[in-house]
Order: sequence, then C-alpha cells, then structure tokens
Amino acid sequence: MNQTLQLASLALAPSKGRTDSQEGMWAPPEKPVVEEWRAINSRRNAKWWYAAFHNVTAMVGAGVLSLPYAMSELGWGVGITVMILSWILTVYTLWQMVEMHEIVPGKRFDRYHELGQYAFGEKLGLWIVVPQQLVVEVGLNIVYMVTGGQSLQKFHDLVCHGRCNNIKLPYFIMIFASVQFVLSQLPNFHSISSISLIAAVMSVSYTAIAWIASVQHKMNSSAEVDYNLRATTTPGKVFDFLGGLGDVAFTYAGHNVVLEIQATIPSTPDKPSKKPMWKGVVVAYIIIAACYFPVAFVGYWAYGNSVDENILITLKKPKWLIAVANMMVVYAMPVFDMIETVLVRKFWFTPNLRLRLVARTVYVGT
Repeated sequence: MNQTLQLASLALAPSKGRTDSQEGMWAPPEKPVVEEWRAINSRRNAKWWYAAFHNVTAMVGAGVLSLPYAMSELGWGVGITVMILSWILTVYTLWQMVEMHEIVPGKRFDRYHELGQYAFGEKLGLWIVVPQQLVVEVGLNIVYMVTGGQSLQKFHDLVCHGRCNNIKLPYFIMIFASVQFVLSQLPNFHSISSISLIAAVMSVSYTAIAWIASVQHKMNSSAEVDYNLRATTTPGKVFDFLGGLGDVAFTYAGHNVVLEIQATIPSTPDKPSKKPMWKGVVVAYIIIAACYFPVAFVGYWAYGNSVDENILITLKKPKWLIAVANMMVVYAMPVFDMIETVLVRKFWFTPNLRLRLVARTVYVGT
C-alpha cells in the first residue's frame, strides 16, 4: 500500500525541469541569467568617486535648464523655498536608499524592483515599482533625446546665423539619436564610466555657462525685469504653480539609478558599500547644489518672467559661448538590464552580443 502511494505521488509530482503553476498545468522554469553578463552588477570594482560623477550625471541633466522658468511660475519666495526643500528631501531619501541597499545581511538589492519585492512581496512589488520606474526612466530618455536635438538646432542656428538652410527639429533629434545608437551598446555601468565623467564635466560646464551668461546679460542690459508671476488669472496661477512644482520634481528625478550605481561598488562585512557610496553622494550633491541654485536664481534674476523653458534658448550673447553650451547638452542602463533579463528568463534568448545589439537598438529607435 505504501509503495502504491509513493508511486502515485511520484506520478503526480512535476517532472524535473518543470514548474507547476496550477493543478494539471505546468510551465517551463525561468532560464537563469549569468550575473557577470547583466548590465547592472557585472562588475563590482567601482570607487567612491565613480558614485560621485555617476550621481552628478544622473541628476544634472537638461532639466536644470528649466529651473529659471519654474521660478517664474512660482515667484521668489515660493521658488527659493521649493528649491531648497527639494534638495534637502532628495539628499535625505537618497541616504535612505543607500542604507537599504544592504538592509538584509548577506544580500544586496541591486535594483529597485528587488527592494520592492522584499517590501511588498514577489508579485505585488513588481507591479508597484516597475511601472513607476519605467515611466520615470523612459520619460527621461525621451525628454533628453528631444532636448539634445533642440541643443543641436540652437548650435546650428547660432553658428550659421542665417547663412545655412533651415533644418527642422526632427532631423536634429535623429542626428542626436544616431549617437545614442552607438553609446547604448556599451554593456554595463563600468564601461560608461569615462563617458559619465565627461557628461558630468559637461553638465557642470553648461550650467556654469548658463548663469554666467545670465549675469553678463543683466549687467549689460538697462531694460526693467518683470518678476511678477507669469499668469494673471487665478486658474492660470494655480496651473503654473503645479507646473513649477513638476519642473522642480523632474529636475530632482535622479534617484532612479541610485541602487544600480551602488551595485557597482564592492562590499564586505568590514567595508560595506554604503560607506564609499555615501561619500560619493555627499560630494555629488555639493556639486549639484552649485549647479542648480545659481542657474535657477540667477537666471530668474536676469530675465524674470520672460525667460524661456530652456534658458539656453533665451540666451543670445556671447554667441560662441552659448553655442558651446548647447553642444554640451548631450542614462537607460537600468532599462536595458530589465529588458535583457526578461528576454533571457522569460523568452529563453541566449545572453550574447547579438541580443544586446538588437534589443537596445530597437529601444533607442522606438
């Protein structure tokens, strides 16, 4: 009798290599992914200064150029308060993320959805975290693609000064995208370190150009500057207030790669990754403050409510300086990691160069 029951249980048990999803149904198991191949944690040898310039690159993007416009929607008092509070809250929440990276002894949460799954459960964590993360990251990729095209167009117009044929913005966006096709093939965070450093230097440079050129404009202009709110009606002021808050929030949206940046730093029980990561964060946010506050306050002081959504478009002189700044406005690695992991685990693609080439090219092209 016991032998019969054992045989029956063996017959009903899933065969090796199968995973029961419900009674009478089975599904193939997920294909394992070689960790050394994945984009986020393929190499863990970064230092604190890597964390510093990666965070500067993630935070100081094209959004900083819209801060004077946000100030014109909020006004001096509210604008200064919102800018300072946003910086403080961002540093505080980033400190929390750094601490939670290794909150469970012996385990590292290298991705946002892994931390979400630990907090909310395997399935619910994915549904809570992944859609929000994708909205932020894909949205940033799209905005930066468009802004890059606008900067190329501004550079073209300033250099040619009416001597060249007019070229529509979509063509400049495609020119900018052609560079992203190449850069997107870099496999992981370690391979983009030099590019990230250059981008951080460029970010600091074009923000400095923006506020220095604004000071020069203010000093050389005798025109009166209007600091009244852009809108004149109550509904307009409400919508502008919400729009200004959105512009500031978008500018501080660099947290989407914090865990992934920390994943590149080695960690041991004696020297956890949070120590060099936090050191890099402190340095990065001092630089970020030195970029954000002068652009926002000086840009608004120089132009008032006549400033454009991108202050580099508002600036006219000196032409050579503005042209250089627009050329400098030139991070999708977590999205690549997510796409490639799903393709390998769920659809059984082989993790190789061909998969990267096709998946990333399709993403950038779309």
